[in-house]
Amino acid sequence: MTASASVPVLADRLDLRLVAVDMDGTLLDEHGQVPEGLWPMLDRLRERGILFAPASGRQYATLRREFGAHGDDMVFIAENGTYVVQHDEEISSDVLAPPVVADVLAAARALTVDAGVVLCGKRSAYIERTDAAFRAEADRYYAELAPVSDLGAVDDDIIKIAVFVFGNAETEVAPELERFRSSLQVVVSGEHWVDVMSTGINKGEALGRLQTALGVTAAQTVVFGDYLNDLEMMDAAEHSYAMANAHPEVAARARHRAPSNRDHGVIRVLEQLLDR
Repeated sequence: MTASASVPVLADRLDLRLVAVDMDGTLLDEHGQVPEGLWPMLDRLRERGILFAPASGRQYATLRREFGAHGDDMVFIAENGTYVVQHDEEISSDVLAPPVVADVLAAARALTVDAGVVLCGKRSAYIERTDAAFRAEADRYYAELAPVSDLGAVDDDIIKIAVFVFGNAETEVAPELERFRSSLQVVVSGEHWVDVMSTGINKGEALGRLQTALGVTAAQTVVFGDYLNDLEMMDAAEHSYAMANAHPEVAARARHRAPSNRDHGVIRVLEQLLDR
């Protein structure tokens, strides 16, 4: 792996078919906004027949809203890979069994830190905690968000349980959910978020399923990421990029480095790749 932003030296033009991109800390700028330079880049990718796939812990409805009409030409790897959708049609999903949901909810409710739970279903996300501070954080990631009196009574296919903490998720929440690691995925997906999902599912696994469905190889795939929930995605593409602001584990796993999200690193690397 190189120590700075790089583009592989290729004898021939890169046969690129699929671009999978994390959102927060990767594609989005320091204000959490899509850089204006992405829109013409999406047009270039479409003209070349290259599929663009946002890969995020965010909800499908939230991702779909973020990209507007451009989303018609995309595939969305939502909820950390548990829900993959193209043209509003499900490609794959991983649903948690109701007893599992009940066990994780009980553990999350027992946390002694300042935290809240988001129950993530296919139709919507659900919350019990509704104070303004927590609601503001949840609203950032869930366009479809319904307050309910009892998360345990929600009637939906549950694909993920997300725990938000106002402190540090890696040190304050993840250890308290450690006992679920033998049967579930417990992933620190951001500084303040921990996601609990079906075992074996992650962005990389979902990307692999998508590659199979599309007939796309790892050599035809480029990925970008910055945080721990992007680790497996680095293994699913020959052209893997960790952002300059990436977690050290992600930087160690990726083959290349990209400029930071503040410097619009995704767009800059894609411009170099497409110009080869």
